[in-house]
Amino acid sequence: MISLNKHHDPLTNKNLIAQMRKKYARTESIDLNTSENLFKDSLKKYKKRSRNSLEWFKYATKSLVIKKARYKDVDTTDWDKDEQDHIYPRWISKLNEQYEMLYRYIKEEVNVLDYGAVGDGITDNTEAFKKAIGKGRVIVRIPAGKFITKGIKLPSWTILLGEGKRKTTLQLHDDCPKAEWLITNKNHFKGNRNIAVKGMTLDWNLERLDSEEKTSAGNNRSSCLTFANVTYGWMFDLEAINPGLHGFDVSSSLYTYLGDGTRSRGGSKYIWLDNLNGYGFGDDGITTHHSEYIFISNSHMSDPSGRSHKKGFSNSNGIEIDDGSHNVWLLNNSTARCFGGIEIKAHHNASAATNVHIYGHLSVNDNRSYNFRHIGHHKDIDPESKTAHHISATNLFSIAPIFTELYKDSTPRGLVISGYNHVVINGLTVLGDRTYNYEGNPVIAIQYRAHNIVLNDVVVKDFTTSGPAVKVYGGPHRPNDVTLKGIRCDHFFTKVIDIASDIEQALAEEVVIEKETSSST
Repeated sequence: MISLNKHHDPLTNKNLIAQMRKKYARTESIDLNTSENLFKDSLKKYKKRSRNSLEWFKYATKSLVIKKARYKDVDTTDWDKDEQDHIYPRWISKLNEQYEMLYRYIKEEVNVLDYGAVGDGITDNTEAFKKAIGKGRVIVRIPAGKFITKGIKLPSWTILLGEGKRKTTLQLHDDCPKAEWLITNKNHFKGNRNIAVKGMTLDWNLERLDSEEKTSAGNNRSSCLTFANVTYGWMFDLEAINPGLHGFDVSSSLYTYLGDGTRSRGGSKYIWLDNLNGYGFGDDGITTHHSEYIFISNSHMSDPSGRSHKKGFSNSNGIEIDDGSHNVWLLNNSTARCFGGIEIKAHHNASAATNVHIYGHLSVNDNRSYNFRHIGHHKDIDPESKTAHHISATNLFSIAPIFTELYKDSTPRGLVISGYNHVVINGLTVLGDRTYNYEGNPVIAIQYRAHNIVLNDVVVKDFTTSGPAVKVYGGPHRPNDVTLKGIRCDHFFTKVIDIASDIEQALAEEVVIEKETSSST
């Protein structure tokens, strides 16, 4: 059984996923084409929902902080491969061009030590960083050591460069308020562009707070690294320790909750997050809000504190694609011991994340490995979501989902889909723990007005005490148009698939119960 600790090297994820995929009879050469074809085929059945415009006067009074969510329907997953077999979203060339431009615009390279900084874990280096950064157009090098600061604000055209994770450490000062970011861009409302943060550990210094105190101050504050209203940004080779809210946040100027069909102004776009580690986060390890064209790759998030929530009700996810996010790609990431491994969602009074594409993910001992939902748009008495649509996921692995103290009433699941329209899962392997008591709960749940759902090439094994491998719930808020194809399970399941009798347009084919074999990963 795979075990991933908080210092797991996420750059090994690609090989781990490749080994797992080979064992369960999937080959990378056909992954992208299969997912693309399934996505396009299911799109033919996708029925565009009516999207009522906001009342003009109401919209006008809010237009300073929000805009209408004018999402376009998509017809492709937009993944591609180069000659070296690297997978990437097709738009990445634009971000690469801007990365080269960032280096061309740099006027000088400085070392923070030359401005009086001392990496002794005691000295307040806030002024030294301000002087070194100046007005930007600079590379600021930070050598090995622990550098205390009361927060760093980065202007446009700036690179903050350390010696590597657990070599260079930035830590918030003991006197910092709970609302402080460790690093963020300088102007959240006017916006910034072309900023890179690379090669260091970011310690939010949770120990400065009372042990029983809620750790977040609200909105997009209280995080290790936040890009708010940044165009062209890079978060590379970083570790986030014990943030009050989020480890890494790609955000708008403010989070707004002014209705499904709206997005906050000042969202970030064209942001790449790669080789990140995070643990001890009060809410989520990596999160996105009201932002677009985001690429999250080769990263590992684990072991949240959940302390930004009420105890026992902590929706703390490893990676969360949240309110108003649009056009997000995730490649070869991993999560462990979180509430959700990957959650794609929105709150009831915000637009759902849409057009999200995942390739390769390892979820180990998360409560809900993959959780896709638009809160408050699930029941028959709720308004139908205007924005929850277009998800594809390829080569997902859920290893031994468990009950968790983070959210005491939540049952373990490999996958949950609620409220979303047009979801394609191609290649999902869920491996249980034969000694664990799953209390008769289903492993995969499709429910709450989900529509146009395709699950292809699914393996579910080693659940001796669960309910069905796949359950499609019925009732007045039942899902519709569900296709289950190529479902393989072991002999422990007395019922592999349970589809409620009132479900319309449900298809299950190529369902196989395999003979007992030795279970290992």
